[in-house]
Amino acid sequence: MSEEYNQMVLTGGRPIPGQSLTSDPSDPAPYEKPPKYTSIHEASEDIFERLIEEQTYKEIMGLLVEDVPVMDIVQTLLFTGFKEGKWNPDLMLMLAEPVAYMLLALAERAGIDPKIYQGEEDDEAEERVFGVELEQEKLENIRKLAALGKSPSSAVTSEMVE
Repeated sequence: MSEEYNQMVLTGGRPIPGQSLTSDPSDPAPYEKPPKYTSIHEASEDIFERLIEEQTYKEIMGLLVEDVPVMDIVQTLLFTGFKEGKWNPDLMLMLAEPVAYMLLALAERAGIDPKIYQGEEDDEAEERVFGVELEQEKLENIRKLAALGKSPSSAVTSEMVE
């Protein structure tokens, strides 16, 4: 038991460095072969056709309704395609934006307001809170200057005047 534990701790369940160099060259993994698609147009057409298949469409819309972020779905779709040998890593990165827009368009058509990325709500809340606080702080400073009989011109920039 201690030997198995030591082996697990040493490798951490990860492959040993250089392990891929020991695989049989006559039987390469799908991503080690030339990719099926080399054009962003062809690859995006294939992805869209798969997205609008009835079963896939239902599953993805269900995920979007459950607030799974669009970018998480994009990442999963693209990485799966890479592992299947459909595209190389470069094309995978170039496909991220078009696939995200495809999902957004399908969600809009279904009447779903999707979450774009993890933590989106936190970012929006911060923008609103800090934006409002900042404006209120400027307004209070102008009122204080006016109460003291001073010109608020020091608080108002030339861009604001224009």
